[in-house]
Amino acid sequence: MARKGFQEQLADLRENVLYMSEVVLDRLRIGLNALETKDESLAWDVIKGDDEVNELYLDLEKQCIDLLALQQPVAGDLRFIAASFKIITDLERIGDLATNLGDYTLQAGRDVYPDVDVQGIGDAVIEMVGDAMEAYAQEDVEACFEINDRDDTIDSMCEDASGRVVRELIDTEFDDRGSEAEIEVLMQEVSRVLLTIRDLERVGDHAVNIAARTLYMVENDDELIY
Repeated sequence: MARKGFQEQLADLRENVLYMSEVVLDRLRIGLNALETKDESLAWDVIKGDDEVNELYLDLEKQCIDLLALQQPVAGDLRFIAASFKIITDLERIGDLATNLGDYTLQAGRDVYPDVDVQGIGDAVIEMVGDAMEAYAQEDVEACFEINDRDDTIDSMCEDASGRVVRELIDTEFDDRGSEAEIEVLMQEVSRVLLTIRDLERVGDHAVNIAARTLYMVENDDELIY
């Protein structure tokens, strides 16, 4: 195959990876909206939509393997394909975390700790993933380092939110009329909030992974990978 054809295939791969990121981010936004509004219909949209994300992943995995096996790329092209393959893996996992938000919505019985800013954390990690994908699209090295630095802010937000939940739980007073069933429900709700915070923190970690692979792709620099 002519070199021009190969370069067109690489451009198609980049475009398809970016499309997958748009689908995944849309799922994440819907999952957060479902959780905030307790909308079970939206929750099911996210859960059922995971099949589309998985299919996109498998299609792109095949595209990467075919490029590696049939074209035998070297140097920058090889790094681009390898980085793209790792990035779609991170995107697929973000899709799984979005599905978790749908599951948490279906499990939610009531609002607990409404002052814990889950939506604020969600908005921050969505922006982070979007910026990481923009860095991939534009091969923006400076943005890769900036995204890596922002992860400390996300970690701090999640630590503060989790700490608030735990402190309020410790301060909760149960009177003699509180049944074991009521306490069990409360503990389930607390667990759901903590799992939500943990999953959003993991989305931020995947954004850093995307930035790290982009840096490697552009500069052959693995500084952010380890």
